[in-house]
Amino acid sequence: MYAITSTTPGGPEVLEWAKVPDPTPAPGEVIIDVAATAVNRADLLQRQGLYPPPPGASEILGLECSGTVSSVGAAISLDHIGEKACALLAGGGYAQKVAVPIGQLMSIPDGISLADAAALPEVACTVWSNLDMVANLSEGEWLLIHGGGSGIGTMAIQIGRALGARVAVTAGSQAKLDQCAALGAEVLINYHEEDFVDVIRDATGGRGANVILDNMGGAYLSRNVAALAREGRLVIIGLQGGVKAELDINALLRKNGSIHATSLRGRPESEKAAICRQVERTVWPWIHAGVVRPVIDRKVPMSEAAEAHRLLADGAATGKILLVT
Repeated sequence: MYAITSTTPGGPEVLEWAKVPDPTPAPGEVIIDVAATAVNRADLLQRQGLYPPPPGASEILGLECSGTVSSVGAAISLDHIGEKACALLAGGGYAQKVAVPIGQLMSIPDGISLADAAALPEVACTVWSNLDMVANLSEGEWLLIHGGGSGIGTMAIQIGRALGARVAVTAGSQAKLDQCAALGAEVLINYHEEDFVDVIRDATGGRGANVILDNMGGAYLSRNVAALAREGRLVIIGLQGGVKAELDINALLRKNGSIHATSLRGRPESEKAAICRQVERTVWPWIHAGVVRPVIDRKVPMSEAAEAHRLLADGAATGKILLVT
């Protein structure tokens, strides 16, 4: 098969479309013939040598895919062969074939094409696990999402609204804010021009956000705490703004606030399988009903993954960039 490979860490130019051995399914795994995968920020970090895959995972980039099951490992029913599915991966999606633990295989939601389904697993599982399972976002609460125009952000707006929350977002351009508004965000904050702490306080009558979904990490830590409501929950899922910051614990204590930091990729397979099942039960019906949809910026041939990486790094995309075989 062919896959995107690299022999050294570096910029997008290190990515090559090259022939590699086909994967073989271990017991409890299936092989998917990949129709599409999606580009995630984690892929850019791995390409630079900053985010290695978990032990035992494929060195090939790609944290999600869609396609057709072509073979199965021991203890897996042959009935799965020919099944159309999408999947959450620890790696390996930038390829014509990938091995997937059966528990991370997910059905294709009604009304979604096979290729478009590749835009769903990573964002749906990340958003659902953090907003519901970690932050316990409830009806009527305020949710502040940083990076509202990203793949995670566009999905978080919709799931937040489906859970009954009121949504505020930050983004870096009016075009992205307009798209966030179309998805249901009420408060639109251009982080180049406004202080999100002041804006969210004004919007909430001085109370602040009940839940903050943060992709920035260190750079936003103190301001996120300032923006929290009493009993507020800050959930950090990304480190685009650095890994270190000083925390005023007293400011957090006075609000009875909490900070959570989560990663999906490194969780045990059993935990990822449980998240996948919850997403299928809860989020997929919302997609069928038209309440939630994947937001896809563009589709690029998988052999041109380097260009897709440049587009994502430049902030040129709203929603997901798909790589299609």
